Formats: sequence, structure tokens, C-alpha cells
Amino acid sequence: MQIRIGYEMIFECPQPTPMILTLNVHFSRVSDMLRADPVVTRPSVPMTAYRDGFGNWCTRIVAPAGEIRISADALVMDNGLPDPIHADAMQHAVEDLPGETLVYLLGSRYCETDRLSEIAWKHFSQTPPGWARVQAICDFVHGHIEFGYQHARATKTALEAYNERKGVCRDYTHLAIAFCRCMNIPARYCTGYLGDIGVPASPDPMDFSAWMEVYLGGHWHTFDPRNKIPRIGRILIAQGRDAADVAISNAFGPNVLKSFKVWTDEV
Repeated sequence: MQIRIGYEMIFECPQPTPMILTLNVHFSRVSDMLRADPVVTRPSVPMTAYRDGFGNWCTRIVAPAGEIRISADALVMDNGLPDPIHADAMQHAVEDLPGETLVYLLGSRYCETDRLSEIAWKHFSQTPPGWARVQAICDFVHGHIEFGYQHARATKTALEAYNERKGVCRDYTHLAIAFCRCMNIPARYCTGYLGDIGVPASPDPMDFSAWMEVYLGGHWHTFDPRNKIPRIGRILIAQGRDAADVAISNAFGPNVLKSFKVWTDEV
């Protein structure tokens, strides 16, 4: 299937403001792009780009004083299949994990493994290790947190989401990641596009989505504690330890986000 993806953001800055934008589709999906997704600004400004420490493609600009519109509109080919399930994927002993996965066992800005470890072992120590344990974590988080955009807070951590029992997709993801890491399963945060393909349409405005990938059986696997079930048409943008590593924009100065739109539609 073909999926049209894109976004439009309008910022207002009182002075020239440097920004880092993490908005391009992840390199692992570049071969699926039927129409590319270059970052377009109005007014036009100079850009430079680099790959961050996680391999994500980042764009640097200096937004001028006043309004700036940042957008993209792309077309992606997708296999139309739901997220794969590998129920026999095993959990690795920590000493057997590849070195590059170890950073995803550690605590991070939004995933306080030190403060959640006892809670995690209380809930999940009796679950079978491997895929079943991760699914049990996702099932618990899905039932524990009440979804609502009114519960969103940029500073909310996994522990706060656990205690408050309310949040948005990033909060579900942070809590599930923290629990996985507490149980010695590498887990990383993912952000990208996820439309209402194959499920009833949501009345809420479209937004970028958060999910996680866990390392089992020698491979990274997708899990989505917010939606719980495998989904169709997931388009990855960036990966990192948590939301701090994959913010769609980092502005180094005062600014106001005046408008924000995202679209993910089957063509």
C-alpha cells in the first residue's frame, strides 16, 4: 500500500533562533520512499544536516524573527502487514548481549530504572522470560494508564506516569521501556507516523506516535503499549533512549508553536 505522510508546524520567534529538527523518515525506510520528505521552510533559510549518535537524520536551521513554517509531504510504500509477532523470541542473558544494546539497559532522562526496579520485579518476575514477558509488560501498562491528551506533560517521567496512571503514547512507552530495562531487556524509544489504517478512525487530531523496540532473539522487535495490538503502516522517524533523544524540534531560544498538523493516510 501507499501511505501519504507529512506535517506542518508554524513557529513564532521574537529573535533569530537556532533549531535542531528530527523530522525525516529513518534511513531504514528510505528505500520505501516514493516521494521524498525534505524539510521545507517558509521563508527559506539555510540548512545543514548530520546524523546523531543513534543514526537519526537531523537538520539544523536558524529560524528568523517572526513566523516560520516548517513542513514536508511525502509518499511511502508499505507492505500493509501488521507488526510481526515472534512469540518464541528469547531473552538474552546480560553477559551475552551485543555491546551496542547495553545503553538501552540503563536509566535515562524519562526512564528511572533505579526507582522502578522493585516495582518491575514485583509485577513481572514470575512471567516467562522473552516475548511473553515483554507482552505482559505492555498489557500491564496498557491497562494501568488512562489515555488522554489533556494528561500530556513534557516533563512527565515513567515513574510519574506509573503513579498518576494517566498520559499519552510517550508515557505508555516510557513506562514500558523502563520496566523492560529493569527486567534486563534492552528497550529503545521510537517516534514516527502511525495512522488509523485497519482500525476505526480516531476523532482526535493526528500526531506523531511513540512506541518501543526491544532486543530479543538477536533482533529488535516492535511493541506498542499504547495500542497493545499489532498495527499497520508504522513509519519510523527516529530512535533513542527516550523522548529526549528524538524530540522533533529543539529550539535554542524563546519561541511559540502556533500551529501543528500531522497526516498519515492510506492512498
